Amino acid sequence: MHTFATTALTLVLGLGALSAQAADDDAQCSTVKLADPGWSDIASTNAIARLLLEGLGYQVKIDNLAVPIIYGGLKDGRVDAFLGNWMPAQQGFHDKFIANGDVQQLSRNLEGTEFTLAVPDYVWNAGVKDFADLQKHAGQFDQKLYGIGSGAPANLSLKQIIDANEFELGKWKLVESSEQAMLAQVDRAVKKQQFIVFLGWTPHPMNVKLKMHYLTGGEKWFGSKGEVYTLTRKGYPQACPNAAKLLANLQFDLDMENTIMAEVVDKKVSFDEAAKAWVQKHPERLDAWLAGVTSKDGGNAAEAFKAKL
Repeated sequence: MHTFATTALTLVLGLGALSAQAADDDAQCSTVKLADPGWSDIASTNAIARLLLEGLGYQVKIDNLAVPIIYGGLKDGRVDAFLGNWMPAQQGFHDKFIANGDVQQLSRNLEGTEFTLAVPDYVWNAGVKDFADLQKHAGQFDQKLYGIGSGAPANLSLKQIIDANEFELGKWKLVESSEQAMLAQVDRAVKKQQFIVFLGWTPHPMNVKLKMHYLTGGEKWFGSKGEVYTLTRKGYPQACPNAAKLLANLQFDLDMENTIMAEVVDKKVSFDEAAKAWVQKHPERLDAWLAGVTSKDGGNAAEAFKAKL
């Protein structure tokens, strides 16, 4: 009798622990924590993710963080997912965090990207078409390479090029600033037809707004055509399978992202508004995005999202 009572008590306590664990799982999944390094393309894809997740009953928190902090946050569990693992530009972060399993690669969300040094068309027409052409016009460029925010993988690649005196660029200076500040500098140079070389990438509205060309020669550091992956903290797909399934389903294309970003620039609307407008015009994309997904409470995902939309 004593044994039976002890066993029963143990069972009750065990069930209580399981219920608490289930509640903890629900709590850690109800808010999806995303990260934004301050790039327009990731602001666009985060806006799509937020629109869908909130439509299914989740809350979404997006923190603006530098790329190294994002990877540290994924490793420490303070960030759930990052939709901006540009490859091969972030190969160093891949090797440090993903290859050893500290951070999980969930899915590829974009392909056909370009990310390398670029110049305006009049600079290209003057003969600057390759990294090796830069030093020939060092004076006109004031020996400056314009990059993005400090700590960005592309900046680190440019620093490696300078430190190793690749292409005889050892005396050049990397100017680090935000994406917006860099592009403002480019705009000023273009208006005055001054020489400038800067980090360019697609998708981005700069490709529509500016007459620009990408330099060849930097493939060792930037690759040729690239891909973007969605990452999660370790164990997130197992802990939050429904939200993770949605994030894994999110695949984008260059035209879509360029359209959303151009809408933000041209019409001065938010990324959330531009993303919502795009989805309303392209409801056919929802079938693939919501495949195998339910609402947060287990209901029909398509019905829940369309009701919210």
